[in-house]
Parts: sequence; C-alpha cells; structure tokens
Amino acid sequence: MMLGVIGVGHLATAVLRGLMRSGVEPESVILSPRGHGKALAAAHGFSLAADNAEVVRRAGTILLAVRPADAATVTASLELGAHHTLVSACAGVTVATLAGAAPAARIVRIMPVTAAAYGASPTLLYPHDGAVADWLAQLGPVIPIGSEEEFEVATVSAAVYGWAQALIGAGADWSARHGLPAEVARQLAAATFTAAGRMLAEDPAPADELIRSLATPGGITEAGLDHLTANGAFTAWDGACDVVLKRLRG
Repeated sequence: MMLGVIGVGHLATAVLRGLMRSGVEPESVILSPRGHGKALAAAHGFSLAADNAEVVRRAGTILLAVRPADAATVTASLELGAHHTLVSACAGVTVATLAGAAPAARIVRIMPVTAAAYGASPTLLYPHDGAVADWLAQLGPVIPIGSEEEFEVATVSAAVYGWAQALIGAGADWSARHGLPAEVARQLAAATFTAAGRMLAEDPAPADELIRSLATPGGITEAGLDHLTANGAFTAWDGACDVVLKRLRG
C-alpha cells in the first residue's frame, strides 16, 4: 500500500514518525511538498510529490491533515476515484462534507494525537475500515467509534490530551519551585499521570470508587480535591469540554 500525505504539518509529522518507528518503509509513503514535506523526505527517504495531484495518482490511501477550514476545498481539488480511501484527520469535518467534495472515494475519519510518534496515540476511527485500522495500530491503540455524533464527543479527548500536558507541566513547575530538581520534577509528574491513566484503564471498578479509595478522610488527596472542588476546577473542566464540543459541531 502506498500512503499519500496531504497536509504535512505537526500532526502528520508525528504520524510519520510513528510509522517509521514501527518499521514502515519510507518508500511506501509519498508526501505533498508543502509544509514539512520536503524536509521530512530529505531526512528520512520518503517519496516527495511535485504536487497534490501526484500524491493522488500514486497513492491509494490519502491521509488528509490540513486545517479543518481548508479540508473541503482541498478535497474538492483532488481527483479521487473509487479506488481511493481518504483518511481525514481534520477535526470537526464531517463525512458528508468530505463526501460532497469527493463523492467517489471512501471516506474515513481518524483522530490521532502527537503521541503517535512514540506508538502511544489512542486513535479514534469512524467508520470502521480494516485496512486503515491495521496501519493505525502501528501508532497505538485504535478506538473504533460507532457513530459520527459519538466521534465528535470522543474527539474532545484530543483537546484533553493537551490540557493534561499543561497540568503535568504545572505540577512539574510547582515541584521545581519548591526545590525538586527540574528534570526529576518533570519525569515524576509525567509518570504520575501515566500511572493514573493505567489504573483507570485496567481496574474495572467505577472511577468514583477508585477515587474514594484514594481520598481517605483527613488525607492529602482529600484535602487537595476539596480545594479544587471549592474553587470550581471540575466545573471549569466540564465547561472547557463543552466549548470544544460546540466548536467541533460547528
């Protein structure tokens, strides 16, 4: 399979690094010359197209990772046929919108995060496509989604991914200000979030039950949670998720 990439920006670069990490041959990927395309082709041996039309001619699967506002226009400019699968990583751009611009092609939506570079991206997939799922699995766990409405809700997690990094950074900065060596503070904060996520992923107990087991009366976890609740931290978090979902729904 030849994979073509149109929109070689930050997210596509992470996907490409993840594919290289898993052993994908660079010659099996062709990049659009815009964005980071030329630099990545020169550095890693990917094929470099003269333009988007060459990407479409040579590749059967097209990863579209342009700005969401440009997705329909770019797609309409491509001569996609029935043998093409357009894999869109453009947040908030519906299957119907893309199908209107490329009626002959199969349309699949995905939402990876930049941890794809390390094989650690939980990547959303809608609708299910076995061939697409196979190569996405090289980037981390694939999470099939049952409907487009559910896909938009799930895509909020891509924003949460960034917020989690901001929280990790804030925790590391606090520890460093209070005397912990900066690199130790960063690694500890990151590992703590990884541990929390693994606990919730692998322990079948309800999340509120797990939290209650940690927040023992009079303990340090309870004290911190009480402060966060009293200051509206969780209400603000819900509100931020609502803001993102509203934007995704247009």
